[in-house]
Amino acid sequence: MKTNVNDYVSPNSARAPAASGQDKKSVNLKQYLPSISTLGPLFALLAASIFFATQSDRFLTGQNFSLILQQVMVVGVIAIGQTLIILTAGIDLSCGMAMALGSVVMTKLCVDMGMNPYLAVLCGMAACVLIGYINGALVTMVKLPPFIVTLGTLNIAFAVTQLYSNAQTVTGVPDAMTFLGNTFQLGQTNITYGTVLMLGLYVLTWLFLRDTAPGRHIYAVGNNPEAARLTGIATNKVLVGVYMMAGLFYGIASLLSVSRMGVGDPQGGQTDNLDSITAVVLGGTSLFGGRGHILGTLIGVLIVGVFRNGLTLMGVSSVYQILVTGILVILAVATDQLTHKKG
Repeated sequence: MKTNVNDYVSPNSARAPAASGQDKKSVNLKQYLPSISTLGPLFALLAASIFFATQSDRFLTGQNFSLILQQVMVVGVIAIGQTLIILTAGIDLSCGMAMALGSVVMTKLCVDMGMNPYLAVLCGMAACVLIGYINGALVTMVKLPPFIVTLGTLNIAFAVTQLYSNAQTVTGVPDAMTFLGNTFQLGQTNITYGTVLMLGLYVLTWLFLRDTAPGRHIYAVGNNPEAARLTGIATNKVLVGVYMMAGLFYGIASLLSVSRMGVGDPQGGQTDNLDSITAVVLGGTSLFGGRGHILGTLIGVLIVGVFRNGLTLMGVSSVYQILVTGILVILAVATDQLTHKKG
């Protein structure tokens, strides 16, 4: 007997036995409350913010918070795609170099070939989606482990980026490509349009995962791919779709990178894969798949940004910033491992 596909829901979806009166109100309320896996990182973010506020008078300012968001917006958008892949029990090491390739493609087509900037942006995003499709096809059709596949495409994307750009930064980017790096004033604080876009993408992805059947399918495939297949879910199509969707987010991150830096940088993105994985893990998404929250990833991104910003304000060397980030990752993965074993 087939199980109803809607039995597979995200951990934060409303799925409970019929209730009435006060019980029904309680169930409806729980639907909108943060999950325990999200509350932990949130408390960590608040604790870090309180600590750095006591160490520097400049930390608790609107301009500094705006700066933190600007610094994390590229990795933040990459981390959305990384979250979708990790929810399916996969991983993507190629995301940073896919982003760099996308930024070089869109800037070179526009600057060197004279292509319309909006069309050039679409071409850069298409290059990132193509990498996502290749990753998904190799994982599903050839049955290669995601780690190996994306490690290979990381090197391929790096080589193609260097060859296509001649290892030279692309300058002279038109204003149409840097618009998202512009700011508007909110009170006394300047906020970039790219920051607003990043936050908007998190909200849209949250709604997609929580309220749509394809979003629930992602959780189902990550939780138990064989059980998902038996319920009628086309698991291979879901996986390919997830990798392509992640590629689209990398393409958007390419545009944000160009907007922030004002150039197409072939050397960019080399550590963004690790930074995005760090953010996803710190946000409470399980590396075993099927469990996690996209808003937790946003909190994880902010934790990394707050630690780096706070330590910089304290005058701490960047080496120690990397050390602290590494310790946080190990603690988060250890917690996930223990929780998985206990489950």
